[in-house]
Amino acid sequence: MSLRLDVHLRRGALQLDVELVVGARETVAVVGPNGAGKSTLLAAIAGLVPLEHGAIVLGDEVLDGGPGGPFVPTERRGCGVMFQDLLLFPHLSATDNVAYGLRAAGMPRAQARTAAMAWLERVGVAAHAAVVPSALSGGQAQRVALARALAAGPRLLLLDEPLSAIDASARLVLRRDLRAHLDAFAGPRLLVTHDAVEAFALADRVAVLEGGRIVQSGAVAEICSRPRSRYVADLVGLNFLRGTCRGGRLCVDGGGELVVSQAPEGAVLATVHPRAIALYRSRPDGTPRNVWPAPIEALEAAGDRVRVRLGGAPTLVAEVTPLAVAELRLGVGGTVWVALKATEIEVFPA
Repeated sequence: MSLRLDVHLRRGALQLDVELVVGARETVAVVGPNGAGKSTLLAAIAGLVPLEHGAIVLGDEVLDGGPGGPFVPTERRGCGVMFQDLLLFPHLSATDNVAYGLRAAGMPRAQARTAAMAWLERVGVAAHAAVVPSALSGGQAQRVALARALAAGPRLLLLDEPLSAIDASARLVLRRDLRAHLDAFAGPRLLVTHDAVEAFALADRVAVLEGGRIVQSGAVAEICSRPRSRYVADLVGLNFLRGTCRGGRLCVDGGGELVVSQAPEGAVLATVHPRAIALYRSRPDGTPRNVWPAPIEALEAAGDRVRVRLGGAPTLVAEVTPLAVAELRLGVGGTVWVALKATEIEVFPA
């Protein structure tokens, strides 16, 4: 069964207007900045926030038809929810946390505990079955929360920042295991996150939510190669430009002009990978069609690279090695020559 969303509601200053379909056995990640409406969307699907108009439909059942329409209470929606802050009962053991939903649905205590133990085994924390949440590590608590979400046999799985509380050393293993459990779940899966790596690793498709609206949706490769907003470009680590193309020249909104290759005419969007930008102490010789001096506004360490934020027009970010920073004597407030090949600028219709 699929999940079909036509969600329209207001919460405070946020106006949420989302149309989205999540197929059976499909994982869709909703990404967006803080305040975009991601958690509000999950709350509406779970029945915690009513629609002002529109509909939420799971399979053939209308969960929320807006004012005057059908409304299925939260406890009858068949949603398995993994909350950002987990919300495990602090006084209950891992087993009893997982068994709670089964007991609430009427399952006898002994049977519920047996089923809970089976789920703790499946998610790899059976050894901690008698432990209360405060004695669990972040990764163990996340696994218990996942087991609780899955144990009741939900039709739909909702995950709110599922790996946000996990340290980097445990995240890789938990991400891999979570992907395996998501792939084994027969219903639609919707997760919200602000972490690009998490979204791309767990999801079949990504929907970008900004200001309460989906601004881009597609497969991971499409999102990465052709971002349609600055937020998405920043998310995947690309420079993002908007402008107008005429005769092989891109006039960038906000100032600056670049020679481009095989570009459509008219309003366009363009991306440049930071590693495609070369920096020099003096004006370079050679073939690059785009060469100009630019002030250095910031230097930011990024793993084994350094991101150099360049001012002027257009403003761009270059990525170089720490050795290059030393050899070029790069520093904030200094000036550097920038070279960019026309073929390194990806241009597509706006």
